[in-house]
Amino acid sequence: MFSINETHRFFAPQLDVPLRLLLGPGPSNAHPRVLQAIAMPQIGHLDPAFIQVMNDIQEMLRYAWQTDNPFTLPVSGTGSAAMEAAIANLVEPGDVVLIGVIGYFGERLVEMASRYGADVRRMDKPWGEVFTLDEISAGVETHRPTLLGLVHAETSTGALQPMDGVGDLCRAHDCLLLIDTVTSLGTTPIFLDEWGVDAAYSCSQKGLSCPPGASPFTLGERALAKLHGRRTKVANWYLDMSILSQYWDGKTRSYHHTAPINSMYAVREGLRLVVEEGLAERWARHQANAQRLWDGLTELDLACHVNDPAHRIPALTTVRVPAGIDARDTAVRLLNDYNIEIAGGFGPLAGKVWRIGLMGHNSRPENVTLLLAALKEILGR
Repeated sequence: MFSINETHRFFAPQLDVPLRLLLGPGPSNAHPRVLQAIAMPQIGHLDPAFIQVMNDIQEMLRYAWQTDNPFTLPVSGTGSAAMEAAIANLVEPGDVVLIGVIGYFGERLVEMASRYGADVRRMDKPWGEVFTLDEISAGVETHRPTLLGLVHAETSTGALQPMDGVGDLCRAHDCLLLIDTVTSLGTTPIFLDEWGVDAAYSCSQKGLSCPPGASPFTLGERALAKLHGRRTKVANWYLDMSILSQYWDGKTRSYHHTAPINSMYAVREGLRLVVEEGLAERWARHQANAQRLWDGLTELDLACHVNDPAHRIPALTTVRVPAGIDARDTAVRLLNDYNIEIAGGFGPLAGKVWRIGLMGHNSRPENVTLLLAALKEILGR
């Protein structure tokens, strides 16, 4: 007879977390309606009522991304799971994969593709810059990849990669185009079909104003042809879309894994908010509040790291830390004195920038005013 080991019987106190204004690179504050939705009672993942939730999410995601792709769904996991799903399904050992690296998340694509056996080639720009179409064309013509991966909105730098002409270029060279829209979905103009994008992924905790946990993912016809024509099985069982599609295709609804029911409720409500506001209005709101922030930073003699406003992400601004100012100390004071969270840089930008997010529900004039006033007070010390 074994005796119970009481060593780790810890009586945790009632959970009590501080109220923060999350103005960093993510997560952003969830919309109150999203929090209400996530608290709804669980039902089974094959319940007819939940299947309707799935259908609703798929259709509204197509609107948010401006695509007609039938294969559009949320991956059960955070944005990094959706990123890995894209690589796992579209990359086979030996495939030449070209990644445009303009920051940390381009580096992450390189790392993931290499782990799946790709022959990874890379194009690099200094953190804060973007590629021209001519530079992308030269890279594609030189390396002749089967897949080109670009980060549309580079969260580590605040740079927004122009997409005009890239899809046509990829089609001319029989190359798939994969883009990271983690920080741009729901905040910045995206036209997947018009741009000729073959695959994309995002997350829930930024522009969609949800907690992390269910992440948008889509494959177009050319990407599906690559998936169905693979010589090898997808190495990641959990993220194998050839299996998972049988749960989401609207016909068989075969069991794959237990979906995160309440996270799906949240994504559905976040997308309802996008649809109710309208994409044009939502994009304009994010741009207007970003401009308020940029103008206010100028008045404080603070400069944006991305020089060209056309190449800045409206939802995420990188601000250069002035000489003599401790970046971390300022962020700590914002958190302790004002309950405002912002983030610093990392990699080549460590200690050199602050990253300020105005995403989804948090993209409001009053948040800009509060943050600028707090920065003025702290930096004035």
